[in-house]
Amino acid sequence: MIIFAATQSSIPLLIVGAYLVILLGLGIYSSTLFQGTSKDYFVASRSIGSFMLLMSVFGTTMTGFALVGSTGKSFTAGVATFGALAVWSGIIHSAVFFIVGLRLWAIGKRHGYVTQVQFFRDRFNSNTLGTILFVLLVLLIIPYLLVGIISAGKFMQGTAGLDPRLTGAIICFVVLTYVFLGGVRSAAWANTFQTLVFMLTGVVAFVMISKAVAEKTEAGGGGLLDNVKRATEYVELHKPERLVRGVHPKVQGRFDEAKKAYQIESVEGDYQGAYDSWKTATVEHINELLEKHGGEDKSISGEEFSKLNPEEQMELAFVVTELASGEETEQAAARKALPANESQRDKLAEQHKKQLQLAEKAAADDSDIEKQFNAQALLEMRRPQAPVEPVAPLVSMSQLFFITFLFIPLSVGMFPHVFQHWLTAKSAKSFRLAIVAHPLCIAIVWLPCILIGVWAAGLYAAGDLTLPMIPGTEKPNTSAVLGAMVGQLVQSPWLMGLLMAGVLAAIMSSLDSQFACLGTMFTNDIVVPFKGKDYYSDADTVKIARYFVIGVVVVAYCISLLLMKTASVFNIGIWCFSGFTALFPIVFSALYWRRVTAAGAYACIAVTVLLWVIWFKDSGFGADKGYAVLGMLPAAPLTMASAVALIIGSLLSKAPEERKINKFFPNKPR
Repeated sequence: MIIFAATQSSIPLLIVGAYLVILLGLGIYSSTLFQGTSKDYFVASRSIGSFMLLMSVFGTTMTGFALVGSTGKSFTAGVATFGALAVWSGIIHSAVFFIVGLRLWAIGKRHGYVTQVQFFRDRFNSNTLGTILFVLLVLLIIPYLLVGIISAGKFMQGTAGLDPRLTGAIICFVVLTYVFLGGVRSAAWANTFQTLVFMLTGVVAFVMISKAVAEKTEAGGGGLLDNVKRATEYVELHKPERLVRGVHPKVQGRFDEAKKAYQIESVEGDYQGAYDSWKTATVEHINELLEKHGGEDKSISGEEFSKLNPEEQMELAFVVTELASGEETEQAAARKALPANESQRDKLAEQHKKQLQLAEKAAADDSDIEKQFNAQALLEMRRPQAPVEPVAPLVSMSQLFFITFLFIPLSVGMFPHVFQHWLTAKSAKSFRLAIVAHPLCIAIVWLPCILIGVWAAGLYAAGDLTLPMIPGTEKPNTSAVLGAMVGQLVQSPWLMGLLMAGVLAAIMSSLDSQFACLGTMFTNDIVVPFKGKDYYSDADTVKIARYFVIGVVVVAYCISLLLMKTASVFNIGIWCFSGFTALFPIVFSALYWRRVTAAGAYACIAVTVLLWVIWFKDSGFGADKGYAVLGMLPAAPLTMASAVALIIGSLLSKAPEERKINKFFPNKPR
């Protein structure tokens, strides 16, 4: 039996291990198709077709932010998360693919670009601007990398109890191996496989968890639609505010009743009279105890207190503790009665709590009238509570805050790794499927994750879900919600293993592209320009890129170790994406506004960096999850300010020479 139990408990990890081996094997196999050229290593010789382009681009945008982060966010903000993130992402990502991606692919193919910085250097005729953008993009993409590594660690810790540091090391090693060998081609192959895996397992997780939650209701489990309905009704019973963006009618009703009771009690209740009576009676009672048990100084020393029988100790502890929590005159009476109170505060408080519980139980028991009478007399010694005005319920997300989430998906237009995947397309027709099917893929992934987070909120409120606390606080770690839901609700070790592999697939499908992208950027934007295009052979360029990939992986993993325990996946993602979004006006104007200048781009960068740093610091370095600027998500005013700066800077500076920008616009002016 012990051997069987051990085997059963190891099945999920064995499945995850098998998945990683298959992924590693696929990555190594795809690397055999590597043609040995830098063009193939960096952009897969621009040979990726429609389906693989869709899978690789979609997979690389579905990070731990999308799965672990969205589940954690919906745990705290409810269903509004779907509209704020999934709906906006589905619409705007496709629009950016069409408006920005397709045009960048054409320009990149025509001029042989493999990185964003190469495009920006040529478009603005400024090497310095390109270098500044390189630094900024790297500083933004490293937190994006951390989202994936930390998400994987948090998830595996919640489901399998695995040390997050070990999880991070394993996935970094696997991804590093096939990216090192095959570059972007291996990343595209791996992304295609991983995207199919996490989409399939995401649906399976949704089905299994909805059934597990439905089984906690009176109706029990049923068909898929019935389970979804019952799981949602369970949330409405225990945490209804998670089902609306505004205020749920049931929550509003509870508040209205509490407000009415408060108003009646405030008008009709005689708190001051009750308090004065209590204070007089309590002081008289404490004096009686002191006359009976105290010494000549009318106080009870610690030694005298320890000689009292348990009943007398509890009675004295009860009265003194009630006084010690009151006004200064009452606290003084408590200190005079029991000088040792300060050193025995915790002990007295514990006795007070115990006596209160016993008295409440005895007061409800009419089998012993004398005991019941004494208990009621003791309960009357409790301090009268002043009526507390109920706090009005808050909306989970204001309308303005909700609307400004539409700025976040614009960040995809400035992601260096997405840019690199766009350049791998075989032809313009390869974009069609990605533009049309991307919103559908987002719905398939995001909707289950967000509903799981909403159901988790109901389970947690009902005491049916356990979550680890953030160190030093009493707040649950929302990054562990998805892992806890899978780990505590899915009983089959086989399904558990498949679901764990699926979540890791989603997380790793972005890591490989980001690793490959950073290696490409360091090589082509820093090393090669510094030495000159002809200094390194094609083979040397690939070798340098591989070395940089190793360095990036090591640095990212080391930083993740420092943030693993306290970081919020959602918050890291939001602030990271806000930076990319604020830079979006640069790429958009570079493609569609002939008048934009390097000075305008500098102004855009300066405003972005300045405001981002100020607001990030003001938010407690991301600790304030509801941080807003003028009621908006920071990404909105940040992007609007950067766009205005770009326009003003461009108009106030000299227009670029037509002959230098004509090559970036298909229709030259006559």
